[in-house]
Amino acid sequence: MIKKRTLTYPCYTGQEKRRVYIYLPRGYDSQPSRRYPVLYMFDGQNVFFDDNATYGKSWGVGRYLNYTKTPLIVVALECNTHPDNGRLSEYSPFYYNPGGEWGGPYEARAEETMQWYIHNLKPYIDKRFRTLTDREHTFIGGSSMGGLMSLYGVLCHNEVFSRAASFSPTMDVDADALVALIEASSPAPDTVIYMDYGMKEFEYEPWSPANFTRVANALMQKGVILSTRLVPNGDHSEASWERQLPFAIPTIMYGI
Repeated sequence: MIKKRTLTYPCYTGQEKRRVYIYLPRGYDSQPSRRYPVLYMFDGQNVFFDDNATYGKSWGVGRYLNYTKTPLIVVALECNTHPDNGRLSEYSPFYYNPGGEWGGPYEARAEETMQWYIHNLKPYIDKRFRTLTDREHTFIGGSSMGGLMSLYGVLCHNEVFSRAASFSPTMDVDADALVALIEASSPAPDTVIYMDYGMKEFEYEPWSPANFTRVANALMQKGVILSTRLVPNGDHSEASWERQLPFAIPTIMYGI
């Protein structure tokens, strides 16, 4: 069951409404006393339905969770679609102004975004649905810039999020700053991170293998429970990320 609601995100787009998708697991209605862990995901328009997806193909997260009967609520908010690098700014922990392929400049608004998720979106969900509200059962996930945000969220707000799924995280905005951020963080030893990258992505981003290795090594040095995966034939697309759900979801649900 996937419910749709509309919310506003005032710290960036004012009173402009955005859709939030809420997946409720099988058995949610028939087991009214049961509560569930929650995975918050970025780029919500791409998570469940092909008709809503930016490029016509979604992750199919609902289909996977239904098939596997995974006891998990998923909350996915649409991204910023403004043409002035709105999504990049909203999902970036670092100021960026190189021009070229990634455009720019855009401001670093990751912290504003996370504050809204923590103090507005999470309470909204916890009030209306049967969630397990504690850190142990609150997760975060996304791909590309959403993957970067997932790393940022679990490291910089580890008191809220205990686990993260980061698919093809954008590390090239500022790899040095990302490694420094990891080194300055203090994640609890029970923190779980799944992080992958597609092998085909390395073909057109030749600097990415070194950055992926640096980030993975920095995470290992922090003592987190890290699962990394280099995806054979994986590319930067929802179809590829969908194929990684059987690896990522069991990782973040381990022991729950």
